[in-house]
Amino acid sequence: MSNARHRIDFPSNEPVNSYAPGTPERARLKQALEELAGTKAEIPLIIDGKAVETGKTVDCVMPHDHAHVLGRAQLAGSQEVETAIEAARRAAPAWADMDWADRLAIFLKAADLLSGPWRDRVNAATMHGVSKNAYQSEIDAACELSDFLRFNAYFATEIYAQQPISSPQMWNRLDYRPLEGFVFAVSPFNFTAIGGNLPTAPAMMGNVVLWKPASSAIYPAWIVMQVLMEAGLPPGVINFLPGRGSDVGDPVMASEHLAGVHFTGSTAIFQRLWKQVADNIENYRTYPRIVGETGGKDFIVAHASADPKALQTGLVRGAFEYQGQKCSAASRAYIPASIWKDLQAPLVEEVGALKMGPPTDFRNFVNAVIDKSAFDSIKGYIDAAAAADDAEILVGGKCDDSTGYFIEPTIILTSNPRFLTMEEEIFGPVLTIYVYEDADYSEVLELCDTTSPYALTGAIFAREKAAVLEAMNALRNAAGNFYVNDKPTGAVVGQQPFGGARASGTNDKAGSALNMIRWVSPRTLKETFVSPTETSYPFMGEE
Repeated sequence: MSNARHRIDFPSNEPVNSYAPGTPERARLKQALEELAGTKAEIPLIIDGKAVETGKTVDCVMPHDHAHVLGRAQLAGSQEVETAIEAARRAAPAWADMDWADRLAIFLKAADLLSGPWRDRVNAATMHGVSKNAYQSEIDAACELSDFLRFNAYFATEIYAQQPISSPQMWNRLDYRPLEGFVFAVSPFNFTAIGGNLPTAPAMMGNVVLWKPASSAIYPAWIVMQVLMEAGLPPGVINFLPGRGSDVGDPVMASEHLAGVHFTGSTAIFQRLWKQVADNIENYRTYPRIVGETGGKDFIVAHASADPKALQTGLVRGAFEYQGQKCSAASRAYIPASIWKDLQAPLVEEVGALKMGPPTDFRNFVNAVIDKSAFDSIKGYIDAAAAADDAEILVGGKCDDSTGYFIEPTIILTSNPRFLTMEEEIFGPVLTIYVYEDADYSEVLELCDTTSPYALTGAIFAREKAAVLEAMNALRNAAGNFYVNDKPTGAVVGQQPFGGARASGTNDKAGSALNMIRWVSPRTLKETFVSPTETSYPFMGEE
């Protein structure tokens, strides 16, 4: 063990490549896309550092070309879960005892691998695997995941440095122990960075992890797992367990050694996991930490003083980047009548002109939604709006799953602020707009606050400071990430810690020390240098 006080300097965010025509990074990415498309990957489980095949498999396909199989992934069941739990338990003592600087060095190396030699491969895997365009893949897979690893390493050092004061003749310390048991990391399809962050954040703090990636995003998750192994991750620390939800989740949640859940996904699944914890609470060796981010019904509210062009850009980018498949995507908007009369035509024109197709054609702004289930669900909302008397489709609305799961960017105009698509999470390229009278601004803020059970992200567009302040106060609990004159998406690690409350999760702020502190169990150490040798106290000297 090194006798030194190691330091990690405050990191800088990974620079984002533009992939503009003629740039070298564009040529390299095009080549990586071609290579991955021409190869069928065999994706095993990773348990105790070893590849495991179960014989139960699922094809990993391109959402924009669902006949194209990128790879075949092995699926875990209860037997593999039990094996992984035992592997994690065996790895736990040595991992917890490793010097924290050596532990963090693994993840710092992984960050440099991702932003360096693995950059094109992880971006191409994200583009092919979850149908995300080049720029969206760059800010996600390469940049945000690198940022998570670097900033979390820095936050870990800041946590370890927080120590109590000591009185004379004694020394007080805090020992930031990992949790006793294992952490279950359940990651979503829509962000490769979240997929990498959910298992690595607890692991950085000395925990061992079972990682279940989303079934529709196993392919890019496998690339991340390979990077971690190349970076020197010891066997058993993070065990890679693709599989169906109940096949993996049920035996995990029943284990007495469950110490934490790190989750991003749907509210319904998170609530199910929470109920399983409650039902098994008497069987656990410790109270599991439950950290989750579960989606939103994110809003844009415009005031009459808003800049119409900035508002239009915020609506289009906020609602339709990555097909609206972001937990933070703008899904409902409240527009004053005075702005709407001039905004409607250019907004509809711009959205109607957005190009849609496979991400390999860099001219496409919009690509495919993730799978058949999502396609059917989103189409159902569009069909309901088309049939409703109090709603109309202004642009888009066409759906085609013959080759890929393509849904046109769709804007719905409703006269009912409680219309179905104003209230329910759709998770697709659908924006619903309600137009209000300018004088009703305060009432609309209250309406926005009470319409949805979620509280993840939201935005206010206004040039009048008083209107901004009124919105910030009225909507204080309506969003964990609140944006002024900007779209409600695009949180950057180290700049805007991400998370919301209400039905959007536990608001433990991924990309901050607030999240990292959840993965330790502090132990107070008091060492007395001069011990008392008498039982009585001075006050006892006289009656």
